Amino acid sequence: MRISMALGLNQFDNPAEFMSVAAIAEMAQALETAGIDACYVTDHPAPAQAWLAAGGHSALDPFVQLTAVAAVSTKLKLHSQIVVLPYRNPFLTAKAAASLDVISGGRMIMGVGVGYMKAEFAALGVPFEKRGALVDEALQAMKLAWTGEPVSFTGHAFDAQDVQLLPLPVQRPHPPIWCGGNSEKAIRRAVTWCDGWAPFPARGKLSAITGTDQLTSVAELADKIAFARELCAEQGRTRPFDVCMVPFDMTLYNGTRLNAQAIIDQLEELAAAGVTWSAVALPQNDRGQYVENVLWFGEEVLARIGGRA
Repeated sequence: MRISMALGLNQFDNPAEFMSVAAIAEMAQALETAGIDACYVTDHPAPAQAWLAAGGHSALDPFVQLTAVAAVSTKLKLHSQIVVLPYRNPFLTAKAAASLDVISGGRMIMGVGVGYMKAEFAALGVPFEKRGALVDEALQAMKLAWTGEPVSFTGHAFDAQDVQLLPLPVQRPHPPIWCGGNSEKAIRRAVTWCDGWAPFPARGKLSAITGTDQLTSVAELADKIAFARELCAEQGRTRPFDVCMVPFDMTLYNGTRLNAQAIIDQLEELAAAGVTWSAVALPQNDRGQYVENVLWFGEEVLARIGGRA
């Protein structure tokens, strides 16, 4: 089991707490000291105020934020959890990801997703009802762009003729792509086009808001992973297929820190179900608490499961 940890909750009323280069350097140093494998950031360029008031969060641009991490770290993988592919032209996304992979020496993990916030789609001028088709189109276009060969590809809103993307990513043929979502369609997309699948716990209202299947237990997750493995076998895949899962009992951004044994038990249960990475976020009211909890996680969790470098 490898760990990707949230970089830090953006606090726009106090930018210095999490959003300065100095703050990012302190957090990245703590993550590397603790033996965390990767850090992740989110993608919300234009969220609705009503969603923010109901507990949603704004975010820095993911590529800018991860570039800052790359500059102040040496080992951390740089994980987008997730980039909403329909929001951007796929060639711009491919260029940003390749650029980050190059300057970081090959540390990018490209977590991608379909998206679900209608207001954000509208603000960005992207048709919400076409988001699935736009993701499939973007995955194809980006992978062609990353070959380094001239690309001719006509999409819903672009017409690329003999374009060539340079520099190429350090990781070949491209950075690992993990596709999010809980539905059968999302799993099929991940197996067909990507290098991994990134589901998340969802029940009731959250499932309805995000427009994806409910996922409420490790048993349900194990069944979906088995389905993904069957699809891999059917397609004759031989390359690795990762599964990155948010723990069921640890929320993305808040809550009370669980005890070490509870975390270990859940990580081991997820690993037994076939999960290879876990995206973890600990309580982080301020940067001091973030650093303290990250170091605690390294000493009390990673050191006991053999995952600490």
